[in-house]
Amino acid sequence: MPITGPKKAVILAAGLGSRLRPLTDLQPKPLVRVNGTPILHNALRNLEAVGVQEVTIVVGYRKDAIQYACGRRFGGLEINYVESSLFERTGSAYSLWLARDTLLSGDCYVLEGDVFFEEDALRCLMMANALNAAAVAPFDPSMEGSGVLVAKDGLIFEVRLNQTAASLLSDGPSLFKTMNLMRFSSIALSMTIVPALDELIGSGASKAYTEEVLAYLIEKRGLQLAAARCDDQRWYEIDSVGDLRVAERIFGTQALG
Repeated sequence: MPITGPKKAVILAAGLGSRLRPLTDLQPKPLVRVNGTPILHNALRNLEAVGVQEVTIVVGYRKDAIQYACGRRFGGLEINYVESSLFERTGSAYSLWLARDTLLSGDCYVLEGDVFFEEDALRCLMMANALNAAAVAPFDPSMEGSGVLVAKDGLIFEVRLNQTAASLLSDGPSLFKTMNLMRFSSIALSMTIVPALDELIGSGASKAYTEEVLAYLIEKRGLQLAAARCDDQRWYEIDSVGDLRVAERIFGTQALG
C-alpha cells in the first residue's frame, strides 16, 4: 500500500521579516529568492510533489505581493488566503489560529514560510510511523532558534526556545533543530491543537510563537509528536541576510523545483 500524506497544508507567511531588511523593505520574506527561486514557490512545488491538493497561506505584510506571485492556483494546487490584519503585533501562533478552519478540515501539514527545503523532507514526515510528526535535524553550532529533545521511542519530550551553539556544550541528550515542517492528524488538530489555540488567543497571548504552543501541548496536553529525522536532507531557515547566504551555498547554483 503506497504511503500517503495530508492533502492540505497551511503556510504561515504573515511576518515582517525585519531581520532580512533591506531585502524585505519592498517584498515579504517568503518571496525572497534562494538562487533564483522564491522560498514560498519552493515550498508549494514540494507540497504538490507529495500529493497536497489545497494550501492555505496566512498573509499579512505585503500580502498583495504573495497573492500576485502565487494566485488562486499554483501548478495543480488550489490556493486559499487568510489575512492577518494584526501581523505587526502578533506571533506565528496567532497566524496558525487564523487558519483554524483548514486545520479542522482534516490531516494537515503546517509550514513556516521562511524555510527552504528539499521535497524529501516532506517524505520524511510522510514516512514517520506516527500520527503527528515534526521534521528535525541535528542542531549545528551555526544554528540558533528552537530545539527539541527526543526520547528513545522517537517522541519529542521537550521543546527548548532560543537555543544557540552554547546549548550544545552540556552533557545532556542530543539537541535537534526544529525545521518548522510538521504533520498533524485530524484527531490531534480537532481535539487538542485548535482548542489550545482558542484558549491561548482568548487569553490575550497573541504574541506567542508556534514553538511555544508545541512546548505547551507536549508538556501539558500530552501531545505525542514524533521526531522525523531529516539528517541527510538539505534545508535552511532564513531569518537574516547571513542565513540567505548559507542557504545559497547549501543549495549550490541550481535552484530546486
